[in-house]
Amino acid sequence: MKKARVIDFFEPLEDNRRASGNKQHELLDIVAIAICSVICGADSWEEVQLYGKIKFEWLSSFLTLSNGIPSHDTFNRVISSICPDKFEECFRNWVSSLIVETGDIISIDGKTIRGAKVNGKSPIHMVSAWASINNLALGQVKVEEKSNEITAIPTLIESLAVEGSTITIDAMGCQKKIAKTIIKRKANYVLGLKENQPKLLREVLDEFRFSPVEKVYHDIDYGHGRIETRICSVIKNFDLVSSHTDWPSMTSIIRIESKREFKNKDKVEESCRYYISSLDKSAEEFQYIIRSHWAIENKLHWSLDVAFGEDFDRKRFMNASQNFSLINKIALNLAKNESSSKLGIKSKRKMAGWDENCLLKVLGF
Repeated sequence: MKKARVIDFFEPLEDNRRASGNKQHELLDIVAIAICSVICGADSWEEVQLYGKIKFEWLSSFLTLSNGIPSHDTFNRVISSICPDKFEECFRNWVSSLIVETGDIISIDGKTIRGAKVNGKSPIHMVSAWASINNLALGQVKVEEKSNEITAIPTLIESLAVEGSTITIDAMGCQKKIAKTIIKRKANYVLGLKENQPKLLREVLDEFRFSPVEKVYHDIDYGHGRIETRICSVIKNFDLVSSHTDWPSMTSIIRIESKREFKNKDKVEESCRYYISSLDKSAEEFQYIIRSHWAIENKLHWSLDVAFGEDFDRKRFMNASQNFSLINKIALNLAKNESSSKLGIKSKRKMAGWDENCLLKVLGF
């Protein structure tokens, strides 16, 4: 069976242009050029158009392009008009085809696209999901105005295939509704615990103060000019956490004590963080799961800002910012999972722009 191309998954997209006879460019051609150009380093509609013109002959080998390359205004207008929900549905179907390992650790966190302000309103805020083992961005949901991540997270979880996975969220997502959504979707949770759940936090603190710790794991990390010692402690049998019955399937409470000592400075940083979970795991396994959560910051958000310049993106027309953010994630997934070289994302984008054979490898052809 012929392997499906990434662009094939976007064929179901609806063309929201007026049904007149003057459409000069195919919707799928416009989306394909945008994806290829962003992989190769394009950050604006003008650069998308310029890439298309320079690579016209090569693009013509697999796209229609009967009327040449669209203008930058056409790229902006057409991609901005695509329904984000439909676009993201196609994206999720494509990502599902790439999943190799089931039962992944899925981290959920929000990110603000600071340049995307419209008429003085707040910049766009996106909540995204990252699969640590599969090394993939799984999806995104835009946080509506006058709302926050708490309302967007359940929507994102319900849109993803999460059965058998472990979902990690920071303290913002430590909400009963979110925990219920995760359990309903046949997944497990590890949620950060802070002062936004004062009663539960107080009871967990008392439990670790007065009850014996059942599982402990020590880990020492040397690197980056520092020595970091982490102690993960787990309690499963609760005597003092009376409110645990309000949290579906809550099985374990976890404490992570961290101490950082810097080799060239007379400085020590200490912290103590708490979590709740529906899992019954060893302290070593919880340590690994909790550390894996930071992959969404290091591999997704950091890459989008540093390699794609997303934080400076000023696209504001209709759904432009949201849809371009998804195109960035398509490019990021493709670049991260192209394994023929060990180059960083920025270097891979440059190589793809310089060498069409390299781009074909990134595209998975």
